Amino acid sequence: MNSIFCEVSKYLMLLFFALYTWECFSVFSHKNKEKQEAIFRRQSLLMFLLHLDGYLVLFDQTENQKILLFYAAQVVFFLIIISSYKLLYEEAAQLLVNNMCMLMAIGFLILTRLSFEKAIRQFTIAVGSMILGLMIPYLIQKIRFARKLAFLYAAAGLLALAVVAVLGAKSYGAKLSFTFFGIAVQPSEFVKIIFVCFVAGMLHASKSFRQVALTTVLAAAHVILLVFSKDLGGALIFFVVYLVMLYVATANPFYFIGGLGCGSIASMIAYRLFAHVRVRVVAWKDPLSVIDKEGYQVCQSLFAIGTGGWFGLGLYQGMPEKIPKVEQDVVFSAIAEEMGGIFALCLIMVCMSCFLMFLNIAMQLKDGFYKLVALGLGTTYGFQVFLTIGGVIKFIPSTGVTLPLISYGGSSLLGTIIIFAIIQGFYILRKREGGQNGQQTKIREQP
Repeated sequence: MNSIFCEVSKYLMLLFFALYTWECFSVFSHKNKEKQEAIFRRQSLLMFLLHLDGYLVLFDQTENQKILLFYAAQVVFFLIIISSYKLLYEEAAQLLVNNMCMLMAIGFLILTRLSFEKAIRQFTIAVGSMILGLMIPYLIQKIRFARKLAFLYAAAGLLALAVVAVLGAKSYGAKLSFTFFGIAVQPSEFVKIIFVCFVAGMLHASKSFRQVALTTVLAAAHVILLVFSKDLGGALIFFVVYLVMLYVATANPFYFIGGLGCGSIASMIAYRLFAHVRVRVVAWKDPLSVIDKEGYQVCQSLFAIGTGGWFGLGLYQGMPEKIPKVEQDVVFSAIAEEMGGIFALCLIMVCMSCFLMFLNIAMQLKDGFYKLVALGLGTTYGFQVFLTIGGVIKFIPSTGVTLPLISYGGSSLLGTIIIFAIIQGFYILRKREGGQNGQQTKIREQP
């Protein structure tokens, strides 16, 4: 009976998620606000149904009553998030709120399957992060001097990365974090945000060659510190984000082409200098030839995805625990194995929906500084998703970065929630300023 319930449940979860994903894109075809609100309500319902279905399976397989209590706490958490945005910010982008909740729900679900203790810790961090996240849109309305602090952002970012490079704890050959009052913190997750603000502030102030050169030197210093820490995944994200922001701000193709050339040369140098880079390249080129050593994680990841097929094996029916660091770098493979390839594709589409919303909001912003910040944060999010999923499916060499809002990691979760909150703040600001301008126009037109 248990196996029948598990089998039926996986198809229901797939149906709920497929319908949810369809609504992510169908909402753009409706201009009527009432129809859009109806779609957002259906999305919320589908998310809660998927969440309930998944946790019923987990309880059925484990008979652990703590799982039901954990599920109830999550339901309250998601209801508070959705209702808080509606009460505090009527103009909030509801699609971003729904997508953020859906991705976190999937993350809690798969982490509970993999490690109940880690899921509890992740949830605790999520609660604290959302308290901060709900404050950020309000702060954006009030704080208008952020664009003037570019050098302060650079100094803070370089200092944080330097501390990690010197005092950070090693993890698989890279210095990523340090312990602060018993809590492991990965500063690069937060430096990404202030790095974007630094670049936006510099390029918004001036686009002269001297200003671009100074910005490039300081941006390169961030990347060099990450390389020194052997955090090459983070270094790649910083480099690509800067290149995109520079090109959009200046519209100079020579900067972009020159940046790509420098990046290619730097990649070859890194391959020569760092052994763990060569290990990852070997594992990417032919993982089966080194399956007992360098290629073990990649092979297990591919085996998991292939075993799951289109519809998945069902929760607790696979063996994702055989993949090293499955809760962090390779959580996508665990999802594909037990929830199915179609579910995994829907997950990619939801992430793409978030990325497109980020870019859409960036294009609609009139303020040049905010526009560049939104573009940079959107590129950060989208490129990190690409690196994570591309690595686990052997499309590119593994970079060791997490899947935002889903992978285990408190710093990554907090950093991503802050990114979503900043984008929400920009969206709300644009809506309110647009509404005020519309009212002023009507007043002027009155006889």
